[in-house]
Amino acid sequence: MSPGPAPPAPAPSRRELNKAATRQAITEAALALLRSRGPGSFTVEDIADSAGISRRTFFNYFGSTDAALASVTHGFLDNAIVQFRLRPANEPILQSAQAALMALADPMTVAPLAELFTLTQQSSLMSHSELEAWDHCREQITAVARERAAGTPGAVDELYLHAFAGSVISCGKAAMEVWFARRGADLSPASLAELRQLLIDAMALLGSGFTAGLPSPSSSDSRSS
Repeated sequence: MSPGPAPPAPAPSRRELNKAATRQAITEAALALLRSRGPGSFTVEDIADSAGISRRTFFNYFGSTDAALASVTHGFLDNAIVQFRLRPANEPILQSAQAALMALADPMTVAPLAELFTLTQQSSLMSHSELEAWDHCREQITAVARERAAGTPGAVDELYLHAFAGSVISCGKAAMEVWFARRGADLSPASLAELRQLLIDAMALLGSGFTAGLPSPSSSDSRSS
């Protein structure tokens, strides 16, 4: 007899909802201060005052102003990982990664990530926290890929798992950099839609072995002749 559908996940408790709301309020306050003052121009106390909480409460959630801002990146990447885990176990892993990005269909989903990227490009103050967020996502991708590989015959190739996860992250970063070079601080729906497409296109390049973006030999020959 086939197993029935999995039981629905229990609804979050009031305490969990309150914690999530507080965390979101801190993140939004930090982003608003970054927007109005720029990197390095506000303190933990400023964020706490803006969010309507105490300094002690702030440190219950984040260790620094940079960590509060980096939670924007963590949120987007964690959402992508959730979508990645939801893909069928027998689906090719690269196809699953592409589908996970496409599942973030609304360009506004990437809006906070895009805004944070534009606001911090001229500052090295947040580089460490941002790198930690991307590295955390790389570790999660490796873990999901390892779970998939464990369900298939043969030994798990750790080199493949780590190279795959690192390549996915590198493609994501490349898409962000190309988008910023083209659009700058433009956060219009059309610009955000372009960012989403660049993320998808970067994954497609990975899937093609990076041959799709190269000129054909015939076109190269014609230019040189």
